Amino acid sequence: MLSSIVGDFSGMPPLMKKLALAQFFSWSALFIMWINTTPVVAQYFFSSADANSAAYQEGGNWVGVLFATYNGVAAIAALTILPFLARRIGKVKTHIIGLLCGALGYASFFLFKNANQLLIAEVGVGIAWASILAMPYAILASNLPQKKLGIYMGLFNVFIVVPQLLVATVMGSIMKAFFPDEPIYTMAFAAAVMALAALAMTRVSEEKA
Repeated sequence: MLSSIVGDFSGMPPLMKKLALAQFFSWSALFIMWINTTPVVAQYFFSSADANSAAYQEGGNWVGVLFATYNGVAAIAALTILPFLARRIGKVKTHIIGLLCGALGYASFFLFKNANQLLIAEVGVGIAWASILAMPYAILASNLPQKKLGIYMGLFNVFIVVPQLLVATVMGSIMKAFFPDEPIYTMAFAAAVMALAALAMTRVSEEKA
């Protein structure tokens, strides 16, 4: 069984390898957001870097609202915007647009000065989240050998786990070394990595093998 799994990894179709790179970058950006949004919002929008302060807790509560917002936007986008765009311009271009929306959402943390304005940023993040959960799998489903579809889908999920482990391992060290008191720069990292995911998607073709 192990030999078969290793063989399937080494024999991944070219399209899946290209999609895996985009998947790696997009999930890296998401994990950066999940672990850093609270300190960013608390420090820059609620003026507190002390995790025990009331202001910090208020910032954490607002992050809960922001995360609920992007999930709500994702649900709406998955039912409306993404299917419409996929029919008109194709799944690959739709995913590129979705990822760029996420990159803009992260970058906008540097532009907004009011916590309420961050709801606008979450619209872009929500569109990206919906696209990440749907478009890569839709592209794979129509391009992979059907007899190995389940196996390849399972292997594809490895590229969700690995970037999260990598971010959890190295991101803290990077921030301590270069931006020890400026957590907002994690959003710059997230924006850049999500943009790299969109760039990687430009190498993906929807043509069936």
